[in-house]
Amino acid sequence: MTTLYPADVRPRRLSPESILGFAAAGVGVIGVVSALTPEMADRFRVVHGVLPPGFPTAARIGALAFGIVLIWLARSLAQRRRRAWQLAVVVVVGSAVAHLAKGLDVEEAAISLALLAALVRYRRRFDVPGDPAATRPLVAIAAAVATAAAVLLGLELHGGEIPDRAGDMFTALGFVFGIAALYLWFRPFTHKVAQTVGERRVARALVDAYGSDSLSFFALRRDKSYFFSPTRRAFLAYRVVAGAALVSGDPVGDESEFDALLQEFRRVVRAHGWRFAVLGASDAQLDRYRALGLRPILLGEEAVLRPEEFSLEGRPIRKVRQSVTRLTKAGYRLRVVGAEDADPALRARLDAVSRSWRGNQPERGFTMAIDELHVPGTVFAVAESEDGEVGGFLHLAPTPAGGGWSLSTMRRHPDAPNGLTEFLIAETLAWAKETHASELSLNFCAFTELISEDRAVTPLRRVTRRALLAADSVFQLERLYAFNRKFFPEWRPRYLCVERLTDLPRVGLAYLHVEQLLVPPGPWSRRTQRQREPVSH
Repeated sequence: MTTLYPADVRPRRLSPESILGFAAAGVGVIGVVSALTPEMADRFRVVHGVLPPGFPTAARIGALAFGIVLIWLARSLAQRRRRAWQLAVVVVVGSAVAHLAKGLDVEEAAISLALLAALVRYRRRFDVPGDPAATRPLVAIAAAVATAAAVLLGLELHGGEIPDRAGDMFTALGFVFGIAALYLWFRPFTHKVAQTVGERRVARALVDAYGSDSLSFFALRRDKSYFFSPTRRAFLAYRVVAGAALVSGDPVGDESEFDALLQEFRRVVRAHGWRFAVLGASDAQLDRYRALGLRPILLGEEAVLRPEEFSLEGRPIRKVRQSVTRLTKAGYRLRVVGAEDADPALRARLDAVSRSWRGNQPERGFTMAIDELHVPGTVFAVAESEDGEVGGFLHLAPTPAGGGWSLSTMRRHPDAPNGLTEFLIAETLAWAKETHASELSLNFCAFTELISEDRAVTPLRRVTRRALLAADSVFQLERLYAFNRKFFPEWRPRYLCVERLTDLPRVGLAYLHVEQLLVPPGPWSRRTQRQREPVSH
């Protein structure tokens, strides 16, 4: 298994807007260099004799500013943003005039005009609108600038003297307001998570009828939006973060609708100028994603256990067996309760254990966890002591069409005895076997090919492995992988699919954000036993 499929790393033809983005950056660099270097003496004398005094110097400053703005606009042009194109046309015209006025630099002006011609030629390619939500703050900024200008003008007209400090303050405020206005003007189209009651009802029905993947049920989180096929027989769950549309897992529903659903979603994504990414894609849908132009990258592997095949017999699994034996002798037993059947007292105890486990840490998860505990259809596998105290629990989500279960959250009381988590998993597998469940999806382990010492066969992989292990105190990658290996699971690959490899930084940061892995711990968080044990999903 490779991290990148060989067919997916071939270079792709650059789009016209990408080429124009590079061209704008190049013209901008030429403008900056030209503005910072001396003019040709004979040409400068001609300009100096025609234009008013001080005008060539102002034009030189203008050429420098226009060059910097073009460099700044390059990325937005490559993203097909209409407002960037509009400003670029104005800036390129101004740049051409400035180059002629500062020293009769015909070559630089010609290059600027050539870029202008290309921008006009491909103007229809820049079809990504600006964010309508930015209109109100832009009006507020314009009103503030107009008010400040009116105050200054009033003082000038009435012969008032403006102190130097006040002038500096107004200049600084104007600069800040200008930067804020440019940011709002070019801000990507924002999207807020929205679910209606009707959409949730349809999504839940589709998950119940077609949810055969271990991640299907997690599409029902409330921090995701739904995108349905025209017939509403299939949907995908997604969230937009920092201009990246992150699809959570594979689509759910009638598989004959998937191609049309994904193509229409890609059209919407492109219309808004977002990046398109699929998180946690399965092997079964990779051909569809490739046909859509996405590149699959191995993200990690999911540990899946088969209840019918799982056994505590044998030397390799003796540590798990010893934990189960020790906890059983201590009086612990497993009770499996449906979320809708849990009485208020049990709910309160489960909530208390969950709070004590997390402390001030954020609730993590996006693709492979539910954002609520008491969701109908889910079950709790609860480890109770002889006196009825909850030592810990597993929260399981169903795979309705697959007959299995997926671990959503794994919680234990900080004072619970060691080995309780192993006891919970082993006893839950025994229950799953009795109820004829097909599988139990245990955990997702990221970068397993790089973390595993057995697979780190090249120098680059060994260096990468050491870097990942150094970050283990934050992400718990190696500890989670080692914990899952105790149960000898089947490893099921999961992929991150992106359109371009250059999208990886933006998509990666957005992914870490939605999984709550970039949120720092609270200032009073305690380092308890929970921080030394693996967390679920």
